[in-house]
Amino acid sequence: MSAGVDLSQFFETFFDEADELLADMEQLLLGLDIDSPDTDELNGIFRAAHSIKGGAGTFGCFGALAETTHLLENLLDFLRRGEMTLRKDMIDLFLETKDVLTDQVAAYRNSQEPDAAAYDRICAQLRELALEKQGHPPADTAPAPAPVTAVSASVVAPDAAGTLRLDLTGLSPKDSEALLAEMALMGTILHQQTQGDTLSVWLGTTESADDIEAVCCFVIDASQIKIQPDNVPGAAAAPAPESEISQEIESVQVEPQPVPAPVVASASNPSPDSGSSASAVSKPPEAAAKPKAPAAPASSSTIRVGVEKVDQIINLVGELVITQAMLVQTASTLDPVIHDRLLSGIEQFERNARDLQEAVMSIRMMPMDYVFSRFPRVVREAATRMSKQIKLHTHGQATELDKSLIERIIDPLTHLVRNSIDHGVEMPEARIAAGKSPEGNMTLSAQHNGGQIVIEVSDDGAGLNRERILKKAMSSGFPVNENTPDDELWPLIFAPGFSTADKVTEISGRGVGMDVVRRNIQGMGGHIQLSSHAGKGTTTKIILPLTLAILDGMSVRVGEETFILPLSHVMESMQPTDEQVKRISETESVLHVRGEYLPIVALHDVFSVEGAETDVKQSIAVILKAEDVRFALLVDHLIGQHQVVVKNLESNYRKIPGVSAATILGDGSVALIVDVFALLRVTRDQPFNA
Repeated sequence: MSAGVDLSQFFETFFDEADELLADMEQLLLGLDIDSPDTDELNGIFRAAHSIKGGAGTFGCFGALAETTHLLENLLDFLRRGEMTLRKDMIDLFLETKDVLTDQVAAYRNSQEPDAAAYDRICAQLRELALEKQGHPPADTAPAPAPVTAVSASVVAPDAAGTLRLDLTGLSPKDSEALLAEMALMGTILHQQTQGDTLSVWLGTTESADDIEAVCCFVIDASQIKIQPDNVPGAAAAPAPESEISQEIESVQVEPQPVPAPVVASASNPSPDSGSSASAVSKPPEAAAKPKAPAAPASSSTIRVGVEKVDQIINLVGELVITQAMLVQTASTLDPVIHDRLLSGIEQFERNARDLQEAVMSIRMMPMDYVFSRFPRVVREAATRMSKQIKLHTHGQATELDKSLIERIIDPLTHLVRNSIDHGVEMPEARIAAGKSPEGNMTLSAQHNGGQIVIEVSDDGAGLNRERILKKAMSSGFPVNENTPDDELWPLIFAPGFSTADKVTEISGRGVGMDVVRRNIQGMGGHIQLSSHAGKGTTTKIILPLTLAILDGMSVRVGEETFILPLSHVMESMQPTDEQVKRISETESVLHVRGEYLPIVALHDVFSVEGAETDVKQSIAVILKAEDVRFALLVDHLIGQHQVVVKNLESNYRKIPGVSAATILGDGSVALIVDVFALLRVTRDQPFNA
């Protein structure tokens, strides 16, 4: 990079990649076996800290971040070389350091200075831990007056590592300086030579070719790099470069932050480090022999695009869907014989528009692993505070959900998990007395179900205490009694202020959380269900739409108004007969369908629509299902099924009870999208003011 380059243009990329590396670091730390830590996992944690430190040092304006990661990197290096023994308190400290680093990245992202007190405290703790190693050096190592840094640790004897040849083309002087300094951190530069515009470097290292290429790719393009195993061309040339690089290392040890290292490994690399960290780290010859081809697609197959740009594309696709609906409506008036080619073209356009919409929407989809990966830490810390033993299981991490929803689901899930730890899973002695394993089990799972995603939080604890919930509900004035079925009793847990906890704990017990959880889920167009069995555990099910941008709906007419019913809630439709309609009071009727009596809700009554059909037997009954409850919605006519673009009504007008959003129809008119869960509350005698 030339001296005139404005490095601030790379800040956002660095922050994003630092967040990814910190998330990977946390997962690897939580997966470490204290008794026999995996070398690959330790190397992965070390590389994450090393990459962040290098990036922070390159910019020169993130001092706290560079120093904190430098201290952490030193300790990790001691561990991976076997010079310190891993303990639980070390993992706790490293996790706490990760939290501080996350806060530092967030502060720098917002152009603020990090919390100085937190920085001083964590650095003091890391230095204190490093002193343990200095006070007890290995038998074959002489005591050193200063902590061994990651730089000196990376320099290994040529016979202890594989030799890789790096051919780097088209480098500027600044790029050459940065890359040589970074190579010094990853091994021993045995020889270097320049021929034309190509700098060739022979590097003795234990790192894999993929890892070295990933670091180089931040400074230069992958097409400028060629890495292969090779022998040093001549021993005579080695001493001079080693001498030079030793001086460079000394200067880096004194001033670790200004090392001109590349910002962070490319965005495609955190995943290999975070999962089963590349075994090539412990097998240099095999790693070096890997074909270079897989690395290149990884760096070129993904790009970082601002969310606002993706949203703009989605909005344009939404307008395209509206335009397509207008064309289809106009085409419905044309003679199919005369305008055969035009109608055929419109049908093809409709198919292409749908394919484009699905492809664009997939860009915003993110795997649930983005959410689930946070919870091993949450469960570990909450269980420790409660003195419980809990093992977390996750399923369906690859299940995808819209980015806007995946970010909003984290807080509700966190509350449900903590609530389950606090109230669900028993203490070890209680579990043993009940004939269970002292270690409780909690499961997070996700799966697609039609156009929806189902997320479950379950445990194998004691289950909900029916007697306690019933007693609390009766004392709070809820219309319940001993005969109230469980599926009507459990939802009361989500009522504001409802809590059966004997005491307020650090985690829960105030009764202010479950109501917020339900409102947040409903705000995302979803709903929540509870099921529980005494002594066996509780399952909380969250059902959400895959996206909030476009939905498949059924349009219906009531009077002169058009409404949209989400197709995921529509079970069937029918015209009621005299025998099916049963009046149970002056204002209430039920519809008898195949042995089941369904509450009837007239849409014209809900929204006070004039000119609507009032005779039940002349109306159309649309059977809807929400929260496992079926009911009949009366409308005048069915218009048809089609995709509609969801327009936020609250931000454009105001919130209307019973309406979740609005859309623009093919004729340019506005239709309201019905909130099916609000209609369900009407069937439960909980009317809203429309």
